Amino acid sequence: MFDSILIANRGEIAVRIARTARRMGLRVIAVYSDADRNALHVLEADEAWRIGPAPAAQSYLDAEAILDIARKTKARCLHPGYGFLAENAEFAQACEAGGITFIGPSPEAIRAMGLKSTAKSLMQKAGVPVVPGYHGEDQDDAVLGEEAIRIGFPVIIKPAAGGGGKGMRLVFGVGELGEAINAARREAQASFGDDRLLIEKYIETPRHIEIQIL
Repeated sequence: MFDSILIANRGEIAVRIARTARRMGLRVIAVYSDADRNALHVLEADEAWRIGPAPAAQSYLDAEAILDIARKTKARCLHPGYGFLAENAEFAQACEAGGITFIGPSPEAIRAMGLKSTAKSLMQKAGVPVVPGYHGEDQDDAVLGEEAIRIGFPVIIKPAAGGGGKGMRLVFGVGELGEAINAARREAQASFGDDRLLIEKYIETPRHIEIQIL
């Protein structure tokens, strides 16, 4: 049984994890950037450690800084929350190599499904219908523009990594493409440390059915 948990995230998800962990009798270790020094998730923890300045790329996405704190605090397990490093296979692998239990999918599962583009390719190979789009390796802006035109507007531009709706841009015509691609790249890099994009046909009145397997 674990006696301590490091939460490698911030905000509402970190607070929820901290409160649940405390009910389970675990010592709760939080991390924070300069912008979150007095945040609620810090106050909820038994101890909190600074990981860097406000930009996520220099704090919540700094895998080595987080692992260093896990080692210093002798955290037995690590919960990544969602976003940031939660879908980073190398981070999960590093936790495993360091004897820290990563609360989440295995590195192999993350590599297979953590990137939307990889997941879509796997589904296509398995014969599962997917939304028409482009999720290729060539990330040149001109190629993305050509693919958007081929797919037909409206399209939605998404980061290949991460989730939570971050970085998505809805585009209704060619004139909006350039700025939408640039903005999506910036947000993807800032949020997930990965600026790769994919494009999908925008379905205006979808029916969403989701199945989650634990």
